[in-house]
Amino acid sequence: MRSYVHAALTALAISTLMAGTVLAQGGVVPPTTSSSSSSATPKIAYVNSQKILAEVPGRTDAEAQMQKEMEGYRAEVQKMQDSLQTLVAAYNKAEPTLSATAKAARQKDIQTREGAYQQRVQQLEQQAQQRQAELMRPIMQNINKVIEQIRSEDGYAMVFDAGNQAGVVVAADSSLDITAKVIQRLKAAGPISTTPQKPPTGPASKPLGAARPDSSHP
Repeated sequence: MRSYVHAALTALAISTLMAGTVLAQGGVVPPTTSSSSSSATPKIAYVNSQKILAEVPGRTDAEAQMQKEMEGYRAEVQKMQDSLQTLVAAYNKAEPTLSATAKAARQKDIQTREGAYQQRVQQLEQQAQQRQAELMRPIMQNINKVIEQIRSEDGYAMVFDAGNQAGVVVAADSSLDITAKVIQRLKAAGPISTTPQKPPTGPASKPLGAARPDSSHP
């Protein structure tokens, strides 16, 4: 009856979702508008999305907001985990005196609770990932907007992302690197709002506080 431990370990992912995940978004989606002139050699440039994300205004605010909202997720997970552990402890204590029928019934109850716990943890992980994407979306859109502006102004046919983990750029002339220029323009513009229409303590937090009022007691 110790299989609940595996489910409990799954919950740890909730507490670490923001440990560097903002910088692991996959990188900036580079604009790929081609030059209209076919007679000249196309100009190309590249950026390092990881460096941009590390310095873009608003990122730390988005991380702080995400951490704040994660407290509600972690609280619910902890409450369900404690309830499950209490149920298992009570079963282990009473097991020697239980009949075979009673044991089977208690074991089935524990398994049902464990399944509900695992399912809820998965739901919260998905919600956390979705919320993280919502918070980062304005920042990513702003980065791509600035890159496109520079691409258009300087006449680049394409801008590659050398910082993308899935990228294919393994070596490049440093004179083609416009990362610093992108960061400078982003900082000059200042941070943008990363707060979507849905407030973190509104409708999204209500199910967390009201979740499983009956399942918290064995």
